[in-house]
Amino acid sequence: MSDKIECCETHSENPLGQAYWDAQYKAHITNWDLGAVSPPIKNYFEKVENKNLAILIPGCGNTYEAEFLLKQGFTNITVIDIAPTLVAVLQEKFKNKTAITIIHGDFFDHQGKYDVIVEQTFFCALPPTMRQQYVNKMHSLLNPNGLLIGLLFNRTFEKSPPFGGSKSEYTTLFAKAFTFLKLEDCKDSAAPRANSELWIEFKKNNDA
Repeated sequence: MSDKIECCETHSENPLGQAYWDAQYKAHITNWDLGAVSPPIKNYFEKVENKNLAILIPGCGNTYEAEFLLKQGFTNITVIDIAPTLVAVLQEKFKNKTAITIIHGDFFDHQGKYDVIVEQTFFCALPPTMRQQYVNKMHSLLNPNGLLIGLLFNRTFEKSPPFGGSKSEYTTLFAKAFTFLKLEDCKDSAAPRANSELWIEFKKNNDA
């Protein structure tokens, strides 16, 4: 693993693609940024003993999660984001950190295999028309019995993105591809997102 930047093609079906998100970072419009690792994700990984798991964080943003994982001793972390301005910042931030690979590109073109994929404000940034594609891609990137863990919004928004959703919607959307280990109201959300998040732990259905 390394801190190199790799590139992929931009996915043509996403109207909120590279140009949109790069403009947000150039203009410093990052209202979704908590400024720290999300507490539920922090609490989850504090209990994980296997530090060699292959972990992917898509749509990583400033990726405080990856920074936390490095401090916890995890050795195989990959982050991917579509915004080149952001990725350049990450390259500098994590230079000489051999446990992390930084990829500039479109998640839907990414190839790899992972034990755990972390969902943190990536799903809600995609147009709802891409949600089934998201599920399919997550399933394909996970190793047998791999886990998709993290947070989904359990609310709607007046302006989008972020795009909201509901527990019932997610139950239908993920049911074929994953076994639900947890899909529940999040009790330890960051204050700005209190009472609006669901915690998920989904295990890949190997026969889906």
